[in-house]
Amino acid sequence: MNTVGKQYGFRVNAARCTGCKTCEMACRDAYQLGETPSFRRVCEASGGTWMQEGAAWRHQVFTYYLSIACNHCDDPVCQQVCPSGAMRKQDDGFVVLDSNQCIGCGSCAFACPYKAPSYSRVLRVMRKCDGCRARVEEGRVPLCVEACPMRALEFGEIDEIRGRHGSQCDVAPLPPGSYTRPNIVITPHRHGCPSDTAQCVLANGKEI
Repeated sequence: MNTVGKQYGFRVNAARCTGCKTCEMACRDAYQLGETPSFRRVCEASGGTWMQEGAAWRHQVFTYYLSIACNHCDDPVCQQVCPSGAMRKQDDGFVVLDSNQCIGCGSCAFACPYKAPSYSRVLRVMRKCDGCRARVEEGRVPLCVEACPMRALEFGEIDEIRGRHGSQCDVAPLPPGSYTRPNIVITPHRHGCPSDTAQCVLANGKEI
């Protein structure tokens, strides 16, 4: 399969995601992550407001989930801040990490607004999602997409995905897409909030 010159991306259908974390577990198992944080993580967004009903007020609350990994951005800040040149955007659009060049400084993790890179205390280098690049070269989809029981994840050329589903990616608790131009499309949950809203927070931040 010829992947050169393509830009791949993911679609996340938040209306379908139940937060089961099967995508997370499939990735952890396949890549033997051990103590390393997951490459793909399920964010739990929650919030609410007070609604007036006559003379009374009631609290309207909501929760929805977003499965997030590296978004292989058009403007990857991880690559910009990497002092060793270990982080590189390839001809196939994937942003990959060369472990042989990585010095484990963590600059990429601090810079990435999606917290995609993470430090391995055992290997003493950074690790991140590469979009299951080897599988894609064989014509297969990434493991997380294959494993999702609700078919909430989709993978393919980003222009084709945007042609079918639009280009929405500014959904809380994620940052605005203008920061890095991520190759992700999000179909919002019915309670989905725009990025940087005060009405929605990341409820499971310690897990991300």
